[in-house]
Amino acid sequence: MQSTKEHLQAVNESYFQHMTHAGGFGFKLIGAGFACLLHGLCPSLCCTTGSRAVTELHDSMVVNRVPKDLNRS
Repeated sequence: MQSTKEHLQAVNESYFQHMTHAGGFGFKLIGAGFACLLHGLCPSLCCTTGSRAVTELHDSMVVNRVPKDLNRS
């Protein structure tokens, strides 16, 4: 298992940057989860909310991530 310092270096973020990004992802996932539960109870509601959130998070975390070597400030 990687140490915290190694992980932060690997994603090229400070502790607080990482906390902000990870927290934002967490809140978005919680919201999407509630939307999916609501959709389960009433299928006409929130038809694409969960899948859209997953797609946006994947794009943000994987597709559009700038490699560490190119993310120099």
